[in-house]
Amino acid sequence: MSQPPLSRVVFDTNTVLSTLLFRNGRLAWLRSHWMQSRCLPLLSRETAAELARVFGYQKFGLTASRRAELLGFYLPYCEIVEVRERFSVICRDAKDQMFLDLAHSGRADILVSGDRDLLALAGQASFAIESPEDYRLRILGRDPTR
Repeated sequence: MSQPPLSRVVFDTNTVLSTLLFRNGRLAWLRSHWMQSRCLPLLSRETAAELARVFGYQKFGLTASRRAELLGFYLPYCEIVEVRERFSVICRDAKDQMFLDLAHSGRADILVSGDRDLLALAGQASFAIESPEDYRLRILGRDPTR
């Protein structure tokens, strides 16, 4: 029997950051999810640059080698997508548009974000837009707090 195709997923910066920085946090399960090839994370040059930039924030106190190590738990599992056009659905926060554009260009099944501006667009795209908690319910079929 053949395996069903992997879900093509765009994780926003805060989701990836929380997953990688807080190993015992509520999103820690996502690391093994993508590392065990249970989804295919999508990444563009713009979203990769944003992720690297945010990891460099002084408030996190991460050395260059630690940032590289953390990115190594994510980047090798991603498919790089060239974003060629802006998605027709426009986010009210221009800084979040890159995730919509990536999801559209990469033929994503799901965009996972805790950002209210992106979540407000659920139902307006060909791909699902949902919170990490809703994504976990979809994938694991149970309440993440249990």
